[in-house]
Amino acid sequence: MNFNDFFFIKYAPEIWERTLEHLLLVAIAISIAIAIGIPLGILITRQKSLRQPILGVANIFQTIPSLALFGLLIPVPFIGGIGANPAIFALALYSLLPIIRNTYTGITGADPAIREAGRGMGMTDRQLLLQVEIPLAMGVILAGVRVAMVISIGVATIAAAIGAGGLGELIFRGISTVNNQLILAGAIPAAIIALVADLGIGWLEKRLHS
Repeated sequence: MNFNDFFFIKYAPEIWERTLEHLLLVAIAISIAIAIGIPLGILITRQKSLRQPILGVANIFQTIPSLALFGLLIPVPFIGGIGANPAIFALALYSLLPIIRNTYTGITGADPAIREAGRGMGMTDRQLLLQVEIPLAMGVILAGVRVAMVISIGVATIAAAIGAGGLGELIFRGISTVNNQLILAGAIPAAIIALVADLGIGWLEKRLHS
């Protein structure tokens, strides 16, 4: 077989282009999910009555099939339509549950003796949260971000169905033309991105625990 026929060489320019689109979709969605999820996780450590409703709503988003959620968002004003906007919004919704849950678990799992020592030193609730609870919970919070990132990278391949671009474009084209090389050209880079993200954030977790 001619070396130039190898799919990574043959489709290299488009693989790079679609990989950058994929990374951008995921990066924006995860940033939004972190900006919303961590404050919500903190909120339910302070307002216990909100824990079940907030986690319940986040869990509902996880149970909706990704293609159905993308389709449901198309007619929604401002965030809907065809393209990146509904895809980013949907990916952020899918990423919320692990981030909220791990933020809550990490903060509530902090050693009560350390918390009491902070109060004994005259710390306010805000100081206790920022200087004691969040630093202690950071490893668990990062584990939630890690799960959310891997989920988002995988689900982002479906976003090509609504014109959002990314590596899913190659996969869908490969399916429609029965071209296994195109399918692999989209699937393998997506798997590599997920693996690198998982290992990278896992390394950060270990650094925080060491």
